[in-house]
Amino acid sequence: MSKICVMGLGYIGLPTASVLATNGFKVLGVDVGATVVDTVNSGNIHIEEPGLHTVVQAAINSGNLRASLTPEKADVFFVAVPTPIHEDKTVNMDCVTEATEAIVPFLEPGNLVILESTSPPGTCRDLLKPILEQSGLVVGKDIFLAHCPERVLPGKILKELIENDRVVGGYSRECAERAKAIYKSFIEGEVFITDVTTAEMVKVIENTFRDVNIALANETAILCEALGISFHEVAKLANRHPRVNLHMAGPGVGGHCISVDPWFLIERFPDKTLLIRDARDRNDNMPEHVANQVAALVADIQDPKITLLGLAFKGNVDDARESPSLKVITLLRERGFRVAVHDPHVKRSPIELTSLEESFGNSDCAVFLTDHSDYKYLNPAEICKLMKRAVVYDTRNILDHNLWRREGFDVKVLGTGAEPPA
Repeated sequence: MSKICVMGLGYIGLPTASVLATNGFKVLGVDVGATVVDTVNSGNIHIEEPGLHTVVQAAINSGNLRASLTPEKADVFFVAVPTPIHEDKTVNMDCVTEATEAIVPFLEPGNLVILESTSPPGTCRDLLKPILEQSGLVVGKDIFLAHCPERVLPGKILKELIENDRVVGGYSRECAERAKAIYKSFIEGEVFITDVTTAEMVKVIENTFRDVNIALANETAILCEALGISFHEVAKLANRHPRVNLHMAGPGVGGHCISVDPWFLIERFPDKTLLIRDARDRNDNMPEHVANQVAALVADIQDPKITLLGLAFKGNVDDARESPSLKVITLLRERGFRVAVHDPHVKRSPIELTSLEESFGNSDCAVFLTDHSDYKYLNPAEICKLMKRAVVYDTRNILDHNLWRREGFDVKVLGTGAEPPA
């Protein structure tokens, strides 16, 4: 099996295709975006990820990687396309369906299809298998189907793509073994074999675990505000317990995984996911909590201008999908506030971004929403000269608060209350 077709050249598909190509496979990367295809074929990248440009360039220069708008015959087909949710929080499987349908005309006996997209449990069995068998080939007998969800962290994708353990679920044992052989050819981590639905559930529950933990942290932060104490002190000391690992609180949960995947289970089992639903609601309501705190900070100001630092859902990445910052922006604008937004990483922004100077200029309050490293090293003395009022709200606990206070700033931190109530 030497020729591989990767459907989707996004945050997972492009790194996977490039690593496969640099490990000797002939790889065709397929994407519906003509600009993406042209960019990759020129040896460049359309997403921000440390080290990815070098790997893509090497893969293209080796002749082992090329990109196209349409698939071709291959030995192995990877499906690595988005699985977003609709406005009503139900899963949108259109991309997976379309990508799977696109490869059907090219399937031949012995082919292996691997779904990497995080999907609701039952997707391979109930959605992919019927589509693939439109080819006249039987899954598990003539062609092979497996699910191997990605487990990478944005900002460390290439490192974790190679080093992390992987779970491979097969429609049959042979399906799993064939997929395992592909992954063992380029990863250093251990590969664990299971059935396909278990593998789907493993990935969804991994992200659900993190979502529930973050919800506990966010709820604890709100309680600490009411108590007049610091969540960050509570978390630091609680985490000294050998069996406690409380996550960090923040303005909400974003990205294409943690804020999305729990809904797969809620949709399928609405009466059995009460804890998961409560966690989702807590995290989805954090942007409103932030907006309320900002409103309180500028309650005495007419026509206030708010500076928002960070549009990406997490630090040092360019991905703004499901970012809580977007919700904070909407809520503040609905209150009639003037909003200026800055982000040093996001290139394809759904809203207008401004320079640091423009963002801080004549501002009444600066809100740090994303923990980009750039923001940790801002000079508060210089920022103070730009702003109308020296007020900062740090929702990520990334600033040197004593330094900013020495420069005259009133500093509020998410999860930290005023003096304890009498």
